[in-house]
Amino acid sequence: MTEDRGEIETPRAEAVEAAVESAASAPAPAASAKAAPARRYAQLPRLCYFCVERVTIDYKNVDLLRRFVNDRARIKPRRQTGTCAKCQRRLSVAIKRARHLGLLPFTADHVRKYGWGGP
Repeated sequence: MTEDRGEIETPRAEAVEAAVESAASAPAPAASAKAAPARRYAQLPRLCYFCVERVTIDYKNVDLLRRFVNDRARIKPRRQTGTCAKCQRRLSVAIKRARHLGLLPFTADHVRKYGWGGP
């Protein structure tokens, strides 16, 4: 078990260059079927309607609040409406106040008419 460990063999420059060129010329691995497709266009930044138009959020403005409630009478999330976090919080409070005063419904029409249908 007496080996000469004093000399460490370093790779030659030609071998290193050949390895780099072969790695560069090797074809890229095929993309898997589940990989997300590349985006075709750059997504524009969303601007908050209330901040841009300087509109005050008020529970009495039912026509404006209906835009931010879906057909099932649920509050739409920020990613759908494009509102900023501050305005989304104010909007949800205004919608809830309008619901308590009877200006907006708590549930969809078909639920009020036919019932929930649960157990």
